[in-house]
Amino acid sequence: MTRTSNSKYAIILMASLTLLSMAMLRHSLATPANDQKENDRIRNSGTVLTEVLNVPDDIPRDLLAKTRCVIVLPSVLKAAFVAGADYGRGIMTCRTGKDFTGPWGAPTMMALEGGSFGFQIGWEATDFVILVMNNRGAESLLHSKVKLGADASIAAGPKGRELEADTDATMRAEMFSYSRSRGIFAGVSLEGTTLRPDNDANRRLYGKNVSAIEIIKESKVEAPESAHTLIATLQQASPKLQGSNS
Repeated sequence: MTRTSNSKYAIILMASLTLLSMAMLRHSLATPANDQKENDRIRNSGTVLTEVLNVPDDIPRDLLAKTRCVIVLPSVLKAAFVAGADYGRGIMTCRTGKDFTGPWGAPTMMALEGGSFGFQIGWEATDFVILVMNNRGAESLLHSKVKLGADASIAAGPKGRELEADTDATMRAEMFSYSRSRGIFAGVSLEGTTLRPDNDANRRLYGKNVSAIEIIKESKVEAPESAHTLIATLQQASPKLQGSNS
């Protein structure tokens, strides 16, 4: 073998090793077994939900008992909606089983986009909690992007004794939404915003391509350790589904 041949062989070998190293690096970055950012988001969601349910004039327990899924979006920066440069991210966890009648299951990551919250727009971060009240609302969120108020009905959630005086609205609405900012907990309308599954975040969290349907309906993944507080809080507050509104 000539010196020229040896040089060509060395160049080809080095190029091959470089390409292999780059491919391995891309794979490790794209599909981590456990993404810290997503786990932190789940932990924050569990903390928000625990605190919200401990507010004296909080989400009525009989309303929570009829809820199929709960969405928590911690620390949404509303100013980002004004600039159109960002969106809120959080989680959705549902009761397991075909008709959402089982115990609370593993979370799917969610994204909230667009919209305007009127007087609430500002630079402070706001926590949002959304209750999904029937099977139709839950199914729609698992399959595609949903525009709230158009594709699915949503109303400001009643608090405490307000539920008794608003029975008709309770029967009609597919979702109820709440906000917490600067310590103030209130029902708030999110009409005009869109909700969708964040499948990229699901891949980072679970380490594989897995859809919201596979997580929620088919139970193809186990809930991460970071979801312990979230699920335990819901299981304690509302262990069984009541009512059959579909």
